[in-house]
Amino acid sequence: MKAQLINRFGDSSVFELTDIPKPIIKPGHVLIKVQATSVNQIDCKIRSGAVPAISPDFPAILHGDVAGVIEAVASDVTNFKVGDEVYGCAGGLKNCGGALAEFMLADAKLIARKPKSLSMLEAAALPLVSITAWQALFDKAKLVNANTILIHGGVGGVGHIAVQLAKYCGAKVYTTVLKNEDFSLAKSFGADEVINAKEEDIEKYLARLTQNQGFDIVFDTVGGSNLDKSFIAAGVNAQVVTTAARSTHDLTPLHNKALSLHAVFMLLPLLMNQGREAHGKILAEIAKIVDQGKLKPLVDTRQFTLETVGDTHALLESGKARGKVGIKID
Repeated sequence: MKAQLINRFGDSSVFELTDIPKPIIKPGHVLIKVQATSVNQIDCKIRSGAVPAISPDFPAILHGDVAGVIEAVASDVTNFKVGDEVYGCAGGLKNCGGALAEFMLADAKLIARKPKSLSMLEAAALPLVSITAWQALFDKAKLVNANTILIHGGVGGVGHIAVQLAKYCGAKVYTTVLKNEDFSLAKSFGADEVINAKEEDIEKYLARLTQNQGFDIVFDTVGGSNLDKSFIAAGVNAQVVTTAARSTHDLTPLHNKALSLHAVFMLLPLLMNQGREAHGKILAEIAKIVDQGKLKPLVDTRQFTLETVGDTHALLESGKARGKVGIKID
């Protein structure tokens, strides 16, 4: 089969299109004929060498997100069959082959039947970001329809899914963006109020939108100094969830308001081989919501193939992508 390999860490030019043997089926796994994948920031970090602790050994096949058709099924896998259309985030990390190939071996626990209403490319844009958003909102913050929630980065990869899921739940949804041009996009995802975080100070929008009471839940998809803003935005006894907590902060505001802080690290089940069933179950629920017309990924309109993978990484790292960057693999 054809696969894009990296034999060293580096920039987006390190990919090498190579012919390698097709993976051999093993217990608990399915072989997927890959039809699409998408690029996540973690894929770029792995490629660059920024996170060597979780990177696969060289020669490495990257990318976790996948959508395709099952080609073969291990004898102990009973919930899938050859020909099923599936999606998931199932590799591209240490000890897990990735989706930048014509075939991918995937743990059956990590996948689900893809949403019927989406193309393969759209489905491949969902797994990592939708599982992350689900874990943040429902597993960590316990979001319910009576809550007010502030989602930082509401048109980003995780953020635009979180806005839709929070609205689906019936919550009052507030979100931040960095450009006025993104107001209508965030509104289209279901945001009740959109805030330009560059133009309006947090103290001003707290007074304007909450009468200085703060939000029940703050979901921070940005991290860094923005996490300090999340502590300010949260109300008393509120929940703060972040996807980026690898930084140093003064926890005095957290203590003073008795906040609960949660971190989401969606890749843990893949890295530690624990709790993988939860990912498959979440994806099955996501597919139902998608097919109800309540959730849809934003996918950049530019088209890429297995041969042009380097261009997708360059686009994502440029900050000029409009939504998830997808790759069709035929």
